[in-house]
Amino acid sequence: MPDRGGGPTGPRIRVGRPSRRVRTLLTTLGVLAVLGMAFTMFAGFWTDWLWYRSVNYSSVFTTTLWTKIGLFSVFGLLMALAVGFNIWLAHRLRPPLSAMSVEQQSLDRYRMGIAPYKRWLLFGITALVGLIAGASAAGQWRTWLMWVNGVSFGQKDPQFHLDVSFFAFDLPWYRFLLGFGFAATILSLIAAALTHYLYGGLRVTSPGARATAAATGHLSVLLGIFVALKAVAYWLDRYGLAVKSSDFKATDNWTGLRYVDANAYLPAKTILFCIAVICALLFFATLWRRTWQLPVIGFGLMVLSAILIGGLYPAIVQKFQVQPNEQAKEAPYVEKNLKATREAYGISGTQVTEYSGTSSTEDKTKLRDDVDATASIRVLDPNIVSPTFQQLQQMRKYYAFPTNLDVDRYTVDGADQDTVIGLRELNLAGVDKQNWINNHFRYTHGYGVVAAKGTTADSEGRPAFTESDLPSQGVLGDYEQRIYYGEKTTSYSIVGGPQKEIDYSDDDGEKTTSYTGKSGVNLSNPLNRAAYAVSFGEPQILYSGAIGDGSRILYNRTPKERVEAVAPWLTIDGDAYPAVVDGKIQWIVDAYTTTNGYPYASRTTLGDTTADSLTATNDNRAVVAQQNQVNYIRNSVKATVDAYTGEVKLYQWDTEDPVLKTWMKAFPGTVKAKSTISDALMAHLRYPQDLFKVQRELLTRYHVKDATTFLSGSEVWQVPDDPTNKSGDAVPPYYLSMKMPDQKAQAFSLTTTFTPNGRDNLSAFMAVDSEAGTPDYGKIRVLKLPTSTTVDGPKQVQSQFNSEQAIAESIRLLRGGDSEVEYGNLLTVPLDGGLLYVEPVYVRGGGLQYPLLRKVLVTYGGNTAFEDTLDQALDKVFGATATTPTPPEDDGGTTTPPPASENPTVQEALDDAQKAFTAGQEALKKGDWEAYGKAQDDLEAALKRAEDAQAAAGKNGDKATSSPSPAASPSASPSKSAGPTASPSPTKAAADG
Repeated sequence: MPDRGGGPTGPRIRVGRPSRRVRTLLTTLGVLAVLGMAFTMFAGFWTDWLWYRSVNYSSVFTTTLWTKIGLFSVFGLLMALAVGFNIWLAHRLRPPLSAMSVEQQSLDRYRMGIAPYKRWLLFGITALVGLIAGASAAGQWRTWLMWVNGVSFGQKDPQFHLDVSFFAFDLPWYRFLLGFGFAATILSLIAAALTHYLYGGLRVTSPGARATAAATGHLSVLLGIFVALKAVAYWLDRYGLAVKSSDFKATDNWTGLRYVDANAYLPAKTILFCIAVICALLFFATLWRRTWQLPVIGFGLMVLSAILIGGLYPAIVQKFQVQPNEQAKEAPYVEKNLKATREAYGISGTQVTEYSGTSSTEDKTKLRDDVDATASIRVLDPNIVSPTFQQLQQMRKYYAFPTNLDVDRYTVDGADQDTVIGLRELNLAGVDKQNWINNHFRYTHGYGVVAAKGTTADSEGRPAFTESDLPSQGVLGDYEQRIYYGEKTTSYSIVGGPQKEIDYSDDDGEKTTSYTGKSGVNLSNPLNRAAYAVSFGEPQILYSGAIGDGSRILYNRTPKERVEAVAPWLTIDGDAYPAVVDGKIQWIVDAYTTTNGYPYASRTTLGDTTADSLTATNDNRAVVAQQNQVNYIRNSVKATVDAYTGEVKLYQWDTEDPVLKTWMKAFPGTVKAKSTISDALMAHLRYPQDLFKVQRELLTRYHVKDATTFLSGSEVWQVPDDPTNKSGDAVPPYYLSMKMPDQKAQAFSLTTTFTPNGRDNLSAFMAVDSEAGTPDYGKIRVLKLPTSTTVDGPKQVQSQFNSEQAIAESIRLLRGGDSEVEYGNLLTVPLDGGLLYVEPVYVRGGGLQYPLLRKVLVTYGGNTAFEDTLDQALDKVFGATATTPTPPEDDGGTTTPPPASENPTVQEALDDAQKAFTAGQEALKKGDWEAYGKAQDDLEAALKRAEDAQAAAGKNGDKATSSPSPAASPSASPSKSAGPTASPSPTKAAADG
């Protein structure tokens, strides 16, 4: 009978060895391969360290690194020790002799085969499980730092009366420890069982006992530890009910206890905890009793209890107690959820006001002056005019503007002006000759700010620029115009060395520069060059003569990327925007602290909640989320990134946020105090869009405060789809300077609308005060419209615009030839109890490849206008006096339509309009600008006569051409229509071309 520790005996077979030269070659290749892999890993580590040091956030790198190393080492070692100890113990407890059976004889061959390698095998297994466990634990560095640095919320949950920090910071760490304990126990149990089986401690087919006493005791202890951990899991599950998600009343991700949780699951978990403790003690008792009879009975009782008490009993309570009287049973728990959710998302202070939706002023002409006082209506849509900026202000092909421009406000002539702003960023795709030197040494930066008034356009439909040309000039004064860091700057550049950079070009040729900032990593060190050559996969970095003294490599250059890197614990807003502050271009980035552990607060999925029609077409506007599902969010940090130096600054914005305080303890010195924000920067800070989108989504249900209304679902709203396109995605929120009914003056605001769930009429209007530094900043106001009457929503208003006969005909003419009509943002403004809708209309075509503002649609109180300018449209809607264009005299160049007094039919007038439009297109092709201008005048006169004829026909009872009466339709009144305004002058067009 062989000894359990024996090894193979017998003669050795000598195998031929390779020659010395082959062995030397193989050894050399192996050493080189190991060194290559080692340097590759080192290069990644070294370049990361150099980058963090270059941005003065080395503490973030070291704190994160040491935390990961610590967790990797501790938990990897614990897992390796746990598994290794149990393998060693099982081997030590092996029986001295094996039974005489076929099974044991087969195992003898395996025992003898591994005998010489037992130590190495033990080391390999423990090292493998240790590495896996350590890597998994290192990924929990955020959980560890939040647990060890956790700050009290100062609020207690309504069920267990524990501070919210227990659920947000402590419970996730306890669950990780529990999961690690389960993994270690299960792996140890498997390893011990296999070892016992291999060395005869466990037998499957051998005669006699199935397990030795030693194996029985060893495995029983491990099973007892597993059951004890299950008892701990049952106890933690009690608290987990406060942050448990479920679907309830058509609400996805409802969070918190319900009636069945508090009255069935909670006591069930307590009972199961007690049973599991008793069962674990029974397993431990096998050390003395040496039998599994009682532990197996106890374990079976625990499983049966889990089925009956943990599953069947709650189902009975739900079926026979809750469902017959659900509203009364669930109401107390719904109220807890309402309160917690509103607090967790910062919407508890939302001011909901009843709003009639219809004006009480009979004489609408009195409201005309009120419009200007109520809102600075923005007709320049930042999401449409980027191609116009590109064509008029790109200047060189290697510059470009972002797809979506930004809205900010600047003081112009002593008054605040809503401004559409964009940066002329580097566009390497526009470089004529693509090579490594051009792409990374010569073309390195953009140049200048371009800004335009948001509330008007020039006479040709172009943006009214307040900052333009190259170098940029205008109202912004002197500032550093070079843009080394921007949203479109995704490639690395090497600057500051012997190779000069192209600054910009003018009539005198190219202007060159050399970067003088301290940003980036110095490449004068050969080690640094080698590390970056490996990290970037570009060998030329190592030996290129274009790199010399003073050369610095710039990378991680987008604002969101830089903020995310220096603060990996923040969630980054999707829209970074530029501002000129104290002589510098600063990117402003909003950042959030989040958690998934706020008790009773329902969860939301950031990726879905923040999606709209803009994010669907522009991935750069998507939120950068550390965790996608959250149930607590705060705009706790405002960050800036200098467009020239790349310097990143983090400012504490929410001084009461316990999550931010926790991270500031973990990373001391990284976040500056709110008091250090300069007045110049404060003037450009605003309420962030992604937070607003999360809040508006929650307010579709959580605008109600009583459980009865919430449970009935009668007040559920929805965010409408964008009516200006057919994407089917949510309408984005819009920035607008406006005055809500309870405000005394205009404030820069972020606005949106709501419609009833499944319907298109308007149910509410929402605005948040976005003026940073003011007492009302962040105050959410909701105007709730009555449910007894219907007020047109955005989709219905857009449909009315499209169906109005005169407007539809004008749109058809604007689309003539190869022209395209693009609808701008449909803005909503509360005015005297009613709602004013304004939508700019752009035309792209007629030889121009960029959109120009041609018309403005306005509707209020059933009156609709479609005019060349906002003022003309408002004058018409409110009945103010407006000058009617006089038809030009016929000079033989084009056909002059007859005067309106001749009362021609609508069709005749439209035929004349079509002729004038065709004549204008022909004149445009020939470059005859005088004839084109006359054609546009003829077109406007013809459309005016069409309107007059339509009105006259309506008075005479002509049903075929008359519009519905005002009483029958809110869009009944005919709208003045006019064709496109004059195109640019030949001189200007040539300059643009």
